[in-house]
Amino acid sequence: MKRCFVDTNLFIRYLTNDDTAKADRVEKLLDDAAKGAVALVTTELVMAEVVWVLESAYGLKGGEVSPLIRGILATPGLEVINAPLVSRALEFYETHRIDFIDGYIAAVMEKEGITELYSFDRKHISRLKSIMRKEPQDTNI
Repeated sequence: MKRCFVDTNLFIRYLTNDDTAKADRVEKLLDDAAKGAVALVTTELVMAEVVWVLESAYGLKGGEVSPLIRGILATPGLEVINAPLVSRALEFYETHRIDFIDGYIAAVMEKEGITELYSFDRKHISRLKSIMRKEPQDTNI
């Protein structure tokens, strides 16, 4: 069976229904995938972009975005590469009110057994008690 990649804009059209004709076409594609007529593939980067677009362009909050991403992850006939990391990132995103990307970083760190992070980001990362944030040393001292 042919595998085809799905880009961000298809998910946005489907989830927002802001262009009903395109949303209907995406729905048909997803139905075809669920029936096994086509195998669809996307990545965690597309999921990150979907989150960003829904938040920035459509003004949705984390509590509104997370169920939509979970719906994508559960779509029959659609493989999201690194889906377990996306799921874990969503947990961090929701429970700690951090950016999705920071949640993804935390999920990768957790998977890899890494507990220390070099970052200048004090706001979001500090909400994760399992991560010790560090900053590079100032060489002028």
